[in-house]
Amino acid sequence: MFFLTNDDGIYAAGIAHLAEAVEPLGAVFVVAPDRERSNISMAITIDRPLRAHQHGENRYAVDGTPVDCVDLAIGELLPETPALCLSGINMGQNLGHDVLFSGTIAAARKATFLGVPSIAFSMPWITGQRDKWHMDTAGDIVRNVVQETLRHGLPEGVLLNVNIPNVPAAEVRGVRIVRQDPAPYDSHVLTREDKWGAPYYWIGGKRLDAPNREQTDFGVVLDGYVSITPLHADLTHDETMEHLGAWDLRA
Repeated sequence: MFFLTNDDGIYAAGIAHLAEAVEPLGAVFVVAPDRERSNISMAITIDRPLRAHQHGENRYAVDGTPVDCVDLAIGELLPETPALCLSGINMGQNLGHDVLFSGTIAAARKATFLGVPSIAFSMPWITGQRDKWHMDTAGDIVRNVVQETLRHGLPEGVLLNVNIPNVPAAEVRGVRIVRQDPAPYDSHVLTREDKWGAPYYWIGGKRLDAPNREQTDFGVVLDGYVSITPLHADLTHDETMEHLGAWDLRA
């Protein structure tokens, strides 16, 4: 059984295409937010109860975050432990530092914490054409990645971040196993005034340049390849632990 979730909401085209791609491989159970909850990372709801509304067989919409959906699904709604948690297909890229903000990645990470092997799928938007999606491209790619994951397994605490180019299937150049792009976004604030003259702000920024970008997830997707990056749930930096051991840190 496959457990599907996302951060774009249960009615998003991406999760419908994800379900269609894996239904030939086994039963599908969907638990997803009842509306878009993008860029919310690992936020959870603890100040009110959650409600899950059934939308057909094995399909639930939850009035919470992507991580809420994972907790509720694995802790209560699913009839058995799923073989895989599949999150997406996100309508927008999850490359480089995007993985720190993404609800799509957060859902897969939470499932990984709970011992369920997980894969996050995303498709970058086309600049200037955010309503144009080549979701049909994803089908064979998703099935192949899922089948290989079932065949070989994943190390404990590791999830896969898969980004599929937003191009016709014939234009996909192949698959690359690559590192996460290291460059952050800059800090850009757009200031405006409301009709009373009080300021309000849009935050955002552009991705900064990175060395050897052609060898990162961002670079290969720009070049027409599917990127697969293994992400580890343990964020500890072992080398710095050794460095800190030499500090004089008396209480």
